[in-house]
Amino acid sequence: MERNSSDDDEHLIPQNDTRSRHLEDPPSSSSSSATNGGSSFQIEDILSRRKISLNKRYLLAAVSLTISIGLIFLFTDLRQQFSSFKVDPLWSRVKESELRALYLLRQQQVELLSIWNGTTSANSSVRVAVAKQISLNKEIQEALLSPHKTGNYSGSVANLYLYERCVKVDQKLSDRKTVEWKPRSDKFLFAICLSGQMSNHLICLEKHMFFAALLDRVLVIPSSKFDYQYDRVIDIERINTCLGRNVVVSFDQFKKSRPPRIDRFICYFSSPQLCYVDDEHIKKLKGLGVSVERKLESPWSEDIKKPSKRNVDEVQRSFKSDDDVIAIGDVFYADMEQDWVMQPGGPINHKCKTLIEPNKLILLTAQRFIQTFLGNNFIALHFRRHGFLKFCNAKAPSCFYPIPQAAECIARMVERSNGAVIYLSTDAAESETSLLQSLVVVDGKIVPLVKRPPRNSAEKWDALLYRHGIEDDSQVDAMLDKTICAMSSVFIGASGSTFTEDILRLRKDWGTSSMCDEYLCRGEEPNFIAEDE
Repeated sequence: MERNSSDDDEHLIPQNDTRSRHLEDPPSSSSSSATNGGSSFQIEDILSRRKISLNKRYLLAAVSLTISIGLIFLFTDLRQQFSSFKVDPLWSRVKESELRALYLLRQQQVELLSIWNGTTSANSSVRVAVAKQISLNKEIQEALLSPHKTGNYSGSVANLYLYERCVKVDQKLSDRKTVEWKPRSDKFLFAICLSGQMSNHLICLEKHMFFAALLDRVLVIPSSKFDYQYDRVIDIERINTCLGRNVVVSFDQFKKSRPPRIDRFICYFSSPQLCYVDDEHIKKLKGLGVSVERKLESPWSEDIKKPSKRNVDEVQRSFKSDDDVIAIGDVFYADMEQDWVMQPGGPINHKCKTLIEPNKLILLTAQRFIQTFLGNNFIALHFRRHGFLKFCNAKAPSCFYPIPQAAECIARMVERSNGAVIYLSTDAAESETSLLQSLVVVDGKIVPLVKRPPRNSAEKWDALLYRHGIEDDSQVDAMLDKTICAMSSVFIGASGSTFTEDILRLRKDWGTSSMCDEYLCRGEEPNFIAEDE
């Protein structure tokens, strides 16, 4: 039975979507983290946003440090000491010295990358000099690691060093900027999320919470007859628990408390269509007994294809209303206070890690699957293929890679992170995944690609889903995939996919983001691209 649970991105992220920027430029200091592509080291794709002025004295010091460590390595017969490990009491000191040298080289590499990024292309001679030093730094690191990758002591120093390279990202939670959500009990915001499928809607719902907090309103979660059945994949009541007050209500709860009507329907985007709402959606609302008192309106001229950056004051001023019930739609593409929205845990002050996360049944099922098949050290790969060929080729550069090229990129990540297995979340055909499996080879061994298997009564990891009657639900499957990926040691995502973006949100909020997380073949163009139709 083939599972296509990751295929829920009908509307994908446009190239200028700011939600992607944290992975387009993740904080990584190793050369291989700067690129997932062709060569093992591409300086132009190094991922750092820091801009510092060039310090020639530091460059000189950096060169000296590199040469010094290189000379130490050249004039120390480490291999001889490795061979006498069992009888040589100096082994522990040798290992400690190597780790220290690797640490210093990495610190130097970070600073060299900063110098590179802070040097303009006009200063070509300096950039060439820095590039040579970065390359030399990389060669010395590889030379120090090589005996441990091939000798009898593989894993001693190398694994420690590789582990240090893929450490968890420091989310700097103390720097969070948040707002209080203390809604008036008689004022409501009706969430309208229509673009794309479940991943898009969850992102939209998260933004609606921000709007509700800014406008002091209780958020009404849409009915499953108008939108998705959210209570199957997320715990809605938990959101109230995280805030310590009632901030969200289900549509059924809302309907019981008052006549179900929308007093004012405000559209965030005015074009190409107001709110993404058409006559069919209005009919669905009326079928639920919801009356819409006024015509759709928009406070500004805003195009989905070119969203303007908006701030809190603009939103509060433009969407403020004395009406009891307002609806705002659709805010998925809204570019509003992205620095707040992208924070770990989101822009709202609460006592949980995140407000929107998988429900308890899905969380426990994901943990049981990991304990059964994966263990604590695995890579997760979202390998989006369905509909991606045309979508990616419309971008520059394309993000759709031939299977052999994708396999090379994945193998490099395995080598870098020392992951034992790869969890594969994909909508690809068996012909593609079989070829991919045969080509992901590291040190002469095929790295297992693990997918969730069909139901087997002898396996108990998914018993909770069957016991509660939510098995074989495509949205539950999709959320289960996201949860497993979010718990991985390292995550490889699909650029432009909202499924990937929602995984990244969970990883950021849960504190599982790794310094090695990146998009598949990041910084590398496909080695073959088909012509347009």
